[in-house]
Order: sequence, then structure tokens, then C-alpha cells
Amino acid sequence: MTTASARDDRPGPLLRWGLPRDPAASSNLAGFLVSTVATVLLVRAFLAAAGYPQIGGDGLHIAHVLWGGLLMAIAFVVLLSFAGPVVRPVGSLLGGIGFGLFVDEVGKFVTSDNDYFYEPTAALIYLVVVALVLLGEVLHGRRPHHPREYVAGAADHAVAGLVGGFTYRARAEARELLDRAEGARGSAEVGALIDAVEDDPDELVNPIDAVGGFVVRLTHRVVSARWVPWLTIAVLTLTGAVTVGRGVWAWWNGADVPWWIVAGLVASGAVSLAFAVRGLLLVGRDRWTGYLAFRRAVLVSLLVTQVFAFRIDEWAATAGLLVDLAVLGLIAAELHEINTERADPDPDPDPGPESGSDDARRAADAGAVGEPTREVR
Repeated sequence: MTTASARDDRPGPLLRWGLPRDPAASSNLAGFLVSTVATVLLVRAFLAAAGYPQIGGDGLHIAHVLWGGLLMAIAFVVLLSFAGPVVRPVGSLLGGIGFGLFVDEVGKFVTSDNDYFYEPTAALIYLVVVALVLLGEVLHGRRPHHPREYVAGAADHAVAGLVGGFTYRARAEARELLDRAEGARGSAEVGALIDAVEDDPDELVNPIDAVGGFVVRLTHRVVSARWVPWLTIAVLTLTGAVTVGRGVWAWWNGADVPWWIVAGLVASGAVSLAFAVRGLLLVGRDRWTGYLAFRRAVLVSLLVTQVFAFRIDEWAATAGLLVDLAVLGLIAAELHEINTERADPDPDPDPGPESGSDDARRAADAGAVGEPTREVR
């Protein structure tokens, strides 16, 4: 019995209950969380610049939490009304914007005097976002997808294709999911269904893929400059030291900060800094291990240190958060480059006169994922 068959014979409880995980869920959840955070930051910046205007009058105040609830309701209606994967990125963005408008007013919900400027608001919002990130990690990052989940994902693509047709990209995505299914039960039938979908050039643009693709291309281009990763490491180390120093300075000068906040800030900052130093010691001998240590340093800063920093400096800690996110993106791009080099350590010495061109690379990529079904036949 093959490994794929063995795994296929032992589905987990979620699969037995008919709850396969969407292979694209991580991308959609990321879009939801990014739009949430961006909405909170933009709303706070706009309100501060405009002098905190209010919509209403004569005793009425239409708070933006209501607009957030309306957008989340629209997202639910959209997601519950249409089948297939096409609508999910749109629903995740609408829901993320709505949730951002909602959670931005959390200070009003946890104080008796409805205080929008409640000091721990930023820390509370950050904790909520971190909790959602960890929930997504538990659901989608700890266990690899079961082959049947890839079959279900390919069938989900076919649902949209049956009514709207397949572009080349959409067909390639469906085929790639089916290839990952490793011949699990139903693969042949779903493959036949994908073959039956007709070609169609029109497709709804996926906003999350469009933005994500741009960011990936940008970070890969930045990482190609070899000095940038080292600058990234320096910024990471400096940011951690400044964050810890800022907290100690605030406490030393009598700021109204509980001692355990400062202790947590110093302890987590020290752990993050230790990972960064370990990465510096290892990166010269083993880039992969070194950058994994840098990644751990950023994650400790994002998930722990910044929570305490938000409590001390409120919205000023946003700068540290943005720096951490930028550094994490560059480290992820560098790890991707290292992995690519490991996968192809000795390229073909005689690739042919056209192999270096963009057209040749695109042709090679197309051959890797498979040509459209009609051409294969």
C-alpha cells in the first residue's frame, strides 16, 4: 500500500464530518487580517487628521462600528450566496474592512464611559489580531493537507469553471491541486470534470493574489541585492534594542506602567535579541539555519514583545509593528531564495540559446504545470 493510499484510508474527524480545509484558506485569511489592520490604522489616521468628526446630530451619533457591522453582514451574504472559490477573496476583504471598523471601537465596549481613547485599546486590538493569526496557524499551518482535501479543492475550482469556464491560470491551479492529491479517491472523476470545463478568457480578478503577487515580486527583487538582508538583520536587532530600551526608560522615569509589562517587554525582547544574535553567528556557515533564527526573532517580537510595547506607547508602537512585518517579509523572501538554490544547485551548463529569456522561462513554467487540456489532447 502506498503512502498516499494509507493516508487516504485514515481521514481525520473533520473530513469524516464533511469539513475539508480550503487549500487557499491561508491566503484568504491573510487578506482578511491585513485589511483589518490596514483599516484600523487608516481610520485612526483619518480621524486624527480630521479632528474626530461625528456623523449625526440632535443626540444621534452613527459610530463607524455600525458601518463595520454592515460590511461584515454584506460579506456573510456574499459568501453564503455564491458557490465556488471566486467570491472568497472579495468576501475576506469586505469582512476584514468591516471587522477593522468594528474592533477599532473596542475601547467603547470595555469601558463604562464609552471611552474611544482608552489607553490599552491598541494592545487589545493587537491581541485580537494575534489570536486570529494563531487560530489560522492551528487550523492550517500545523498539519499538511490530506490528499482528499486537495481533491475537494480541485472540485471546488471545477464548480466555478462549470458555469464560467476556465482561463489558462484557473485550469492550471485546478490541475495543480489534483496533482497534489496523489491519486486519492475521486481524483479521476474530478479530473474528468476539469477536462469537461470549456475555455473562457474572462475571469474575476483576485485582489488578494494581485497584491500578494506584487509584494512577492518586490521582495524577491529587493533580496537580489545582497546587502539588503544584512541591512534587514541590523534593523531587526536595532528595533528590538530600541523597543526594550524605550520600555525601561518609561518605567524608570515614573510612567504609569505596571511592572509586569516592563518585565514582559524586557524578557521577550531579550529572547528575540538572542535569536537574532544566534542567527548572526550561524548565517555565515549555514544561511538557512541562520535565517530561521532571524525568523524566530521576528515572530517573538511580533507575537509577544509588540503586545507589551503597545501597552506602553499606545499607537506609537505601530512603527515597530510595521518594521517587524517588513523584516519578516524580507526574511521569508530570502528563505525562499535559499530553498530555490538548494532545489537546483547545479543548473544545466548548456541550457540553450533561448533559455535565459523571459519567454523561455514562461514556457518552461507552463510545461511544469501542464498545458491547457485541449492542447494536451
